[in-house]
Amino acid sequence: MERNKTCNRKKIMVFFVCVLMAALVLFGRLVYLMVFRSGYYSALAQNLQQRERDIKAARGKIIDANGVVLAANRSVCTISVIHSQMEDPEAVIAMLSSELDIPEETVRKRVEKVSSIERIKSNVDKETGDKILAYGYAGVKVDEDYKRTYPFDSLASKVLGFTGGDNQGIIGLEVVYDKYLQGTNGKILTYTDAQGREVPNAREERIEPVSGNNLQLSLDSNIQMFCTQAAEKAYLQKEADGVSVIVMNPKNGEMYAMADYPEFQLNDPFSLPEEYAQYAGTAQETEYQNRMWRNWCVSDTYEPGSIFKIITTAAALEEDLVELNETFHCPGYIMVEDRRIRCHKTAGHGTETFVEGLQNSCNPVFINVGLRIGAERYYEYFKKFGLLSKTGIDLPGEAGTIMHNKDDIGLVELATISFGQSFQITPVQLATAVSSLINGGTRVTPHFGRAIVDDDGNVVKKLEYPETEGICSAETSATLRTLLESVVSEGGGNKAYIEGFEIGGKTATSQTLPRSANKYISSFLGFAPADDPQVLVLVIIRNPQGVYYGGTIAAPVAKEIFENILPYLDK
Repeated sequence: MERNKTCNRKKIMVFFVCVLMAALVLFGRLVYLMVFRSGYYSALAQNLQQRERDIKAARGKIIDANGVVLAANRSVCTISVIHSQMEDPEAVIAMLSSELDIPEETVRKRVEKVSSIERIKSNVDKETGDKILAYGYAGVKVDEDYKRTYPFDSLASKVLGFTGGDNQGIIGLEVVYDKYLQGTNGKILTYTDAQGREVPNAREERIEPVSGNNLQLSLDSNIQMFCTQAAEKAYLQKEADGVSVIVMNPKNGEMYAMADYPEFQLNDPFSLPEEYAQYAGTAQETEYQNRMWRNWCVSDTYEPGSIFKIITTAAALEEDLVELNETFHCPGYIMVEDRRIRCHKTAGHGTETFVEGLQNSCNPVFINVGLRIGAERYYEYFKKFGLLSKTGIDLPGEAGTIMHNKDDIGLVELATISFGQSFQITPVQLATAVSSLINGGTRVTPHFGRAIVDDDGNVVKKLEYPETEGICSAETSATLRTLLESVVSEGGGNKAYIEGFEIGGKTATSQTLPRSANKYISSFLGFAPADDPQVLVLVIIRNPQGVYYGGTIAAPVAKEIFENILPYLDK
């Protein structure tokens, strides 16, 4: 019995020791939570009692080379409801349906949804937002927001791009420079009770938004207008599939203009144009929206045709494989292996010098020169001139060159490459390559962005782009400029000639695939002044109806552009 009492006492002692230890652990935990973690749990409790609403930051503007605003913002409102705070849901439903022109059933679903905050509609004009606010209904929130607006609407649409409902860039410069243009949203913090209702007379905390920075471009809205007007005129007159124009500074790669007509409406970017209207609301709508937004200058490749003879000439001069006064004979065709490759002048040019061959855009002359260069060396010049890599232009979706593998270039392939067929490059790649060959031999990066600036015009970040020197010699570059000036003043590019200005250039007419479709691309590339190029213009007309020769229809378009921009630039 005594043993049982001793055993019971031990059990009681063990029990009290356990209770004491548990109490010490709980006390220690309580001290830890109250002293060492008090800040954390205080903030957590506060967060549980606070409701956050964003204050949208204004997106930075996009401005042209002269400070003209190309993309801005206008004040709009976002209308939301807080379910737990509404006192008269039926009145709220009726009011919102009426003021926002939304079906009552749609509004009812959102108003009756139990959530912390439910958005009813964004991009509501400020006048309507003020009217809704004036009703004074509990649980209805009207928050300041911004909608992107483009003062010139379709001007440079495929360059500028546009933003989505969240004000983030979707295509064009808007998406490339999104991180600079986006601001930092602010917040409105309101205190609520356990039921989620706002505490009466509790002060609202406001964290102010920070606007995005502005993007300054090299693009000149006046030059862009000149190019767009010329492109539209050619598009209508020639009933073409499209007309593209690039204007750039060949010395540093700055883009002054890029038109790809037809353009689209920046302030209504999701609405299909008349020719695609039948696909609106169908499964194909997205496909045709993407077609409408696609920038052919950057995202599509084509056979450049005879403009590419500039590249063949540069390679031959670098290799010292041709003399300017050397004579060639053109009977209207040339046989390469078993292939008869004709000249555009089927009767032939007869005996001509190399200079005359360039002026006449004679295929047999350039096939002979290309065969002298050889496949291996020609391929190396493709790489050296930057043609096998992308240009790095600050626009999304740039396509790369489509070229034969070096080992697959036989004599026939080499012959067709030498006059710009059997491979494909982008228009911006062609403009960049020629710029680099006529500027003294520096490969430039084409670009629109100049600087990131604040609202006071202070430079936040100067934008810089890579250059590669020495892709050809200064002597080759100077000779090229002289030769190409003679093409305009004496040869096939004469329809781009302007009295009082020295313009260099080259025409091209290429056939698209499949050849059986009989569709052509007409183009002209020119630059001025010929002895010290400050501006380069590339015009491309896709599938023109009727006469399709580049020297006949594309060169006059370039001439019209030069007539407008050379006095404007005072070149």
